[in-house]
Amino acid sequence: MKPGLMLIAAASALMLTSPTLRAHTDEYLDTLQAPNGGQLRMSGIYHFELVVVRDAKEARGSPVVVYVTDHAGGKISTVGASGTATLVAGKRKASVKLVPDGDNSLKGVARYASTPDLKVEVSITLADKTARQASFTPLRVAKDGHGGHAQ
Repeated sequence: MKPGLMLIAAASALMLTSPTLRAHTDEYLDTLQAPNGGQLRMSGIYHFELVVVRDAKEARGSPVVVYVTDHAGGKISTVGASGTATLVAGKRKASVKLVPDGDNSLKGVARYASTPDLKVEVSITLADKTARQASFTPLRVAKDGHGGHAQ
């Protein structure tokens, strides 16, 4: 292999194993304490934090809140934004429209139970028409023992 190609290969390998690049994986984000007690996910240049009720033993109308921040935790305005959340647990599926609710959050109410298998797909379109999606497992217990990232 030519020395120039070896240098490029070595630099690429270092970049791929860099903590900065891995810092925003779902696994890493699950180890963080989110500002509002929810679960964090990266969506493009944004972080979404999903907060769901964690004590609904049976399906009932409960809030679904998504906070939007930049990578440094700075609030991103949700004025003029819209979104949807689709919640799936077992055979039960619910969809909810998310509307701006505060500086950097969107909120809706959906009928769901707080079960460990709850999965939530979120799609948010910000005022600049940037559509972003993220997938959550908000009540799953992380490998480090952190669980119930919802409130």
